[in-house]
Amino acid sequence: MTDWQPASLVGKRPETATATTLDFEMDEWPGHQAGQHVDVKLTAGDGYSAERSYSIASPPGEAPLALTVERLEDGEVSRYLVDVMEPGDRLELRGPIGGWFVWSAGDAGPLLLIGGGSGVVPLMAMLRHHAATKSTAPVRLLVSARTLGDLIYADELARIGGTDGVEVYRTLTRQAPPGWQGFARRVDREMLDAVAWPPGELRSAYICGPTAFVEAAADGLVALGHDPVLIRTERFGPTGT
Repeated sequence: MTDWQPASLVGKRPETATATTLDFEMDEWPGHQAGQHVDVKLTAGDGYSAERSYSIASPPGEAPLALTVERLEDGEVSRYLVDVMEPGDRLELRGPIGGWFVWSAGDAGPLLLIGGGSGVVPLMAMLRHHAATKSTAPVRLLVSARTLGDLIYADELARIGGTDGVEVYRTLTRQAPPGWQGFARRVDREMLDAVAWPPGELRSAYICGPTAFVEAAADGLVALGHDPVLIRTERFGPTGT
């Protein structure tokens, strides 16, 4: 585990009404792999501190370090990061962390990415790494959000879909706009069958999101005949899509 180090906020931009990307600079950063995360620590004047983990959104080798954070109503750290913190403010950061849920441009495809809510964040790091390295591995992303307005990176996903071997599929679980061309339900076995490569062709799958979402997607792939060894998962608490 790396030591805590100070990090300065140098940029901040909204992604949705509740999600914001924050750019941090540090004196020393060892580099990271696509899919890793960091621990963030806030310390109040009275000494009280709180720690949370957030996925890295930026690709390896790119500075500043980008974290996309979704504000939770009961989240003391996420509410501060999204609503209060401004460029020039500092906090403590530790990482990178994680060596299982990572993808390298040297890994062969086809590659399937499945994200629910803010679970798309580490998958976006993989897509950005794919683009930055001009990887030729075929990639399909299936991303689930409640509404189109809740879809993190909506504009960027629209730009990269259909380019450089990347296909993007979206599903909205609560409300779809008129003329919507994507899926409009929770991820199920039939949707996975429509999006994934046939068993035997898929080389790896990465699934990230709320626990129930991740379990349903992983179980669905296995039920379709995909080797569980090829499926890597990362999950967070009960909230999400």
